[in-house]
Amino acid sequence: MNKATKSQINQFMEGLERRNPGEAMFHQAVYEVISSIIPYIQDKPEYHEYRILERLTEPDRIVSFRVCWEDDKGNVRVNRGYRVQHNNSIGPYKGGIRFHHDLNLAELKFLAFEQTFKNSLTGLPMGGGKGGSDFNPKGKSDREVMRFCQSFMTQLTRHIGPHTDIPAGDIGVGAREISYMFGQHLRLNNQFTGVLTGKGLAFGGSLVRTEATGYGSVYFMEDMLKQQGNSLDGKVATISGSGNVAQFTAEKAMQLGAKVVTLSDRSGFIYDKEGLSHDKLEFVKSLKTNKRGTLKEYADEFGCEFHADAKPWKVPCDIAFPSATQNDIDEDSAKLLVKNGCIGVSEGANMPSTIAAIDVFQQSNLLFGPSKAANAGGVAISGLEMTQNSMRLSWSVDELNERLRTIMRDIHDKCLEHGIEKNGVNYVKGANIAGFIKVANAMIAYGIV
Repeated sequence: MNKATKSQINQFMEGLERRNPGEAMFHQAVYEVISSIIPYIQDKPEYHEYRILERLTEPDRIVSFRVCWEDDKGNVRVNRGYRVQHNNSIGPYKGGIRFHHDLNLAELKFLAFEQTFKNSLTGLPMGGGKGGSDFNPKGKSDREVMRFCQSFMTQLTRHIGPHTDIPAGDIGVGAREISYMFGQHLRLNNQFTGVLTGKGLAFGGSLVRTEATGYGSVYFMEDMLKQQGNSLDGKVATISGSGNVAQFTAEKAMQLGAKVVTLSDRSGFIYDKEGLSHDKLEFVKSLKTNKRGTLKEYADEFGCEFHADAKPWKVPCDIAFPSATQNDIDEDSAKLLVKNGCIGVSEGANMPSTIAAIDVFQQSNLLFGPSKAANAGGVAISGLEMTQNSMRLSWSVDELNERLRTIMRDIHDKCLEHGIEKNGVNYVKGANIAGFIKVANAMIAYGIV
């Protein structure tokens, strides 16, 4: 990259940071994208004329609202709710709802920005959005969660719809929360529509949605390895996280011949040198879904190592799947992975690698699947759930698995189209440019709106 291009990137970021002060995660997400896009559009005046980058880094709409609810002791509680509707140029806004005690607007802006490009890569007609609340469902009774979800949806319902904005689940929002919100939306609007995805199978949900993000992350890794004449068979895999994404990443990786040796949670990580088995993974699913326990219980049950308050990136591995949360891998962790022989990273979480970590991976020619490409499986199946709801039908597990595999392969091919360089494939560049083109061209077609 020449000095003039670097200067353009820095000038753009200075303006963005001035307009969005204190929003470090949003700044990080934008920088990662424009570092690919600004060089790409140098000789394409239409994108400059229509100020596409300036428009793409400003959400269409941000909604903030108060959520009042009553706990089991009769105390009135107050939380804040958000919906960031980032861009609907290629379809209605689509993206998850996150409940977490320290959720803030900067986090949601970065997630909605990323979602716009991710949804574009799937090839499905979906725009980008994200929402949530600083409500913490952990430790709350089912009735407290129900009352909060009903109050949250009472406010959100006026801003969403099957042709406007279709939220889904995310961190802290699973089948229980989606069900409560869908029930409240149905009560308020008296319309049975596909306004939320991730619903129960009995009322419009899709098979394979639970597995999709984790499976898709593994499929993307499989395609990156196949591009080099390699495979997952026999590879040692480290995974961070132990929730839905991590569990099904482990499941699919094992099915394709990999040996999974780590999982993590807030308390630390397990290192099972023998590798997870089907029975061990079922124990984790029960532990996290039913008991909501910690991985220390896994270590006690199966006699493996438990490393408290630590991350698994120091463990030697062939491939890694960061599947927990953002900025999970920093520069030092990335260097450890490379030093210990890791040849590929596929991001299951949203932006789990810092900019410095990505630089380490790319300088080492490590295969790196960025989250907007590698973890698009979840929203892909959500998009297919929208289709099933519109058509009033349900596809089988086999049909959906085949569609998911095809979508992930197509995303990989799009990354190849725009990311091939002298030293290999730059999947970050490929994903950013491929995602950008579709959205930007639609924006130009609409004129100045």
